[in-house]
Amino acid sequence: MTGVSCHIPTIETDTLRLRAPEDRDLEAYVTYGLSERSRTVGGPFERGESFHRLCAIAGHWQIRGYGRWIVADKITDEPLGVVGPYKPEAWPEPEIAWTVFAEAEGRGVAAEAALAARAFVYDTLGWSTVMSGIDPANVRSVRLAQRLGCTLEGTFETDAYGTLGIWRHPAPDAPQQEIA
Repeated sequence: MTGVSCHIPTIETDTLRLRAPEDRDLEAYVTYGLSERSRTVGGPFERGESFHRLCAIAGHWQIRGYGRWIVADKITDEPLGVVGPYKPEAWPEPEIAWTVFAEAEGRGVAAEAALAARAFVYDTLGWSTVMSGIDPANVRSVRLAQRLGCTLEGTFETDAYGTLGIWRHPAPDAPQQEIA
C-alpha cells in the first residue's frame, strides 16, 4: 500500500509547542467539543463529530498547504487548544483561527500561539495580509484580536456561523506591539 504523507511543521515558543494533531489529542478535543466553549464554532459536538473535526485539522494541511496546529504545553505536551491559518471554503480569505481549551483559559496561550501563527504566515508562507473571522458575541476573542493589534475592517456572512467580523492583523512590516 502506498501512503500519502503531509509535513506539518512544529513551532516552539517560550512556553508552547504548535504541532500536528495526534490520536492522543482526541480526548481533550472531545471534551472541548462537548462543552459550551465550542458554541462559537458550531458546537457542541458529539464525540464522532469531534473526531472528524480533529482529522480535518490535519487534512487542511494536505489540501491547502497550511493549517492549524494543536497548541501544546512545551514541557508536558498537554493539548491546550488549536491555532493557525485556516481557510474554510466559504471564507472570503484565509484567517488565523484560535481556540483555547478550558484548562488554558486566562494563561496567555491564545495570544502566544496566535503571534507564532502570524509570524509563520508572514515569514514562511509569505502572506502580506491576514485576518481573523470572529463572532461579535465572542468578547474574549474580540479582545484578543485588539490586543494583537487587529482592527475591525468589516463583516462577512457564513451559513454555519452567521455574521463574523473581519479583524485585520497588522501587516508584516508594521511595528509589533507588546502584548499585555
